[in-house]
Amino acid sequence: MSLPKPDRDQPELTTSASVQAEASLLFNQMTTSLVSQVESLSPIALAYIGDAVYELYVRTCYLIPPKRLADYHNQVVAQVRAESQADYLQLLQPYLTFSEQEIVRRGRNAVDKKPRRISAQIYQQATSFETLLGYLYLTNPQRLDELLAKLKINSSKLLT
Repeated sequence: MSLPKPDRDQPELTTSASVQAEASLLFNQMTTSLVSQVESLSPIALAYIGDAVYELYVRTCYLIPPKRLADYHNQVVAQVRAESQADYLQLLQPYLTFSEQEIVRRGRNAVDKKPRRISAQIYQQATSFETLLGYLYLTNPQRLDELLAKLKINSSKLLT
């Protein structure tokens, strides 16, 4: 089977460099669009996603070695409590970029209800932590992984 001969009237195939440039431009446009859409979300919506992301991350960290379900649950609950999240936010503060600090500030300022069992300050910090995680999950998962790794939740983590 022979390949068809190129038609001289058809445009020349694009070079690898131009294809890469077009792909890069398209990716940047999509990323910019996604970031602007995410930035239009309320901090509470970002915290809602961040809460789920963080709990799944913590659950995954405690899967190895195998344990009873009640043991998993107790370890996870200890990590996802507002007090623990507030402590983790303080631990991450030196590593946050200016834009990440702004997301944290937005999360803190979004809290308008009075919590029942903890102080308002702890609740604000926990909500800020979840807001940051939700934002990074949607816009920069690699950065999210970097920050979560700094928490060192469990030395036998499955996630890197």
